[in-house]
Amino acid sequence: MIVYTVGTFDLLHVGHLALLNHCKTLGDVLVVGVASDEVVNLYKPNVPVVPLEQRMEMLRALRCVDIVRPYHELEYVSGCKAVNVDTFVVGEDWGNKSHNLDVNAYLREMGKEIVQVTYNPRTSSTKIKQMVLAQSRAKATPSWA
Repeated sequence: MIVYTVGTFDLLHVGHLALLNHCKTLGDVLVVGVASDEVVNLYKPNVPVVPLEQRMEMLRALRCVDIVRPYHELEYVSGCKAVNVDTFVVGEDWGNKSHNLDVNAYLREMGKEIVQVTYNPRTSSTKIKQMVLAQSRAKATPSWA
């Protein structure tokens, strides 16, 4: 059974690890699709801090991840076809955008499964970035100001 999930995976954190470890329990091979900076710009307000190749290298180092592949367009059908997916794992914010509806229709037609997971509330890349900025600003402000 081949499990496929996708994401940005910027600033790798425990929420990512929990997701990927869970994905690995759903099948034999875990394939992770990593969004290019251009793709991320289509759905997030800022580009990743860590370059694509480095994000992929970090994911390859994880024991639970078998294959890492980039994707350069905001669509998932081609990735599902390329890896011959059995189970596609998506986050709780899965919406009704065309790229989501397209892969959902394709997977249903092929008799494949979509598993929706709840995000780990402990952290997120966005929260980490906000905390770093806040700490940086606090240190930049003189104590006499």
